[in-house]
Amino acid sequence: MRSTFTGMRPAFTGMRPAFRSMRLAFMGSPDFAVPALTALHDAGHGIAAVYCQPPRPAGRRQAVRPCPVHRAAERLGLEVRTPARLRGDDAVQAGFAALELDAAVVVAYGLILPPAMLAAPRLGALNIHASLLPRWRGAAPIQAAILAGDAETGVTIMRMDAGLDTGPMLLREAVPITATTIAAVLHDSLAAIGARLILRALAEDSSPVPQPSEGASYAPKLTRADARIDWTADAMAIERRVRAFDPWPGTFTLLDGAMLKVLGAMPAEGVGVPGVVLDDCLTVACGSGALRLTRVQLAGRAPLEAGAFLRGHPVAAGTRLG
Repeated sequence: MRSTFTGMRPAFTGMRPAFRSMRLAFMGSPDFAVPALTALHDAGHGIAAVYCQPPRPAGRRQAVRPCPVHRAAERLGLEVRTPARLRGDDAVQAGFAALELDAAVVVAYGLILPPAMLAAPRLGALNIHASLLPRWRGAAPIQAAILAGDAETGVTIMRMDAGLDTGPMLLREAVPITATTIAAVLHDSLAAIGARLILRALAEDSSPVPQPSEGASYAPKLTRADARIDWTADAMAIERRVRAFDPWPGTFTLLDGAMLKVLGAMPAEGVGVPGVVLDDCLTVACGSGALRLTRVQLAGRAPLEAGAFLRGHPVAAGTRLG
């Protein structure tokens, strides 16, 4: 890992300055944001309010559940606010301004802050973003980095402006992406880095660095429709997709009309019609190359290593997956 930032001046020299507690609003919703909320609370910052997405139906029974940040905030005894929208809601914006904040910390909140809310805190709004900006702005930067075969990704602490992840950068730290990196593990690693970096950003008087004009890219929000494997794609691209979409939205194909989740795969030797099984080891032809499925799961069944799966569900060479 490295957290150097070309062009950024250090906030201090010599002895670390005394801790200064700040009055903050925390704005986030998913699991990725929880470590940062916990770190800010444990460090002694005053969190005046936590903003997150409203509770929504979830799970098979569609029971209404609060989001992970909501649950964490309640455990910490913090006030939680769950407005359905920010733009055009004068009462919500006035309530935010009335908090008289030093700063707002935003982590995958899910709502766009209007200009009045960006300007309300004394130090503005700081965002923890899970990429090395300007690469992979947008909603799914962790998955996008793995999908693209990037050699590294990381976390950027950014001072927010009216654009989409376009504000000037305060800190960032890079981590490698290896040939075995899965999104679930990378997610947890970057969440921990973000929690550490936001404490530094609040403690240090760093000079914001504008994002470079070149190298920008966008990572759109994922949907369940992204999970289905297109066997006409390159085998390496499909393998990265399996790792990038672990655990959500996952990857699947159809076997005899039934959904078969692909939980693990590796490139293999072989040539054939895309989607056709080439041998008795679940090696599948792709648009270029082949992929051996190493861990799979039929809908409603337990995940199994390929060998165990084939003992109970033989798949003959020539079977077409779709």
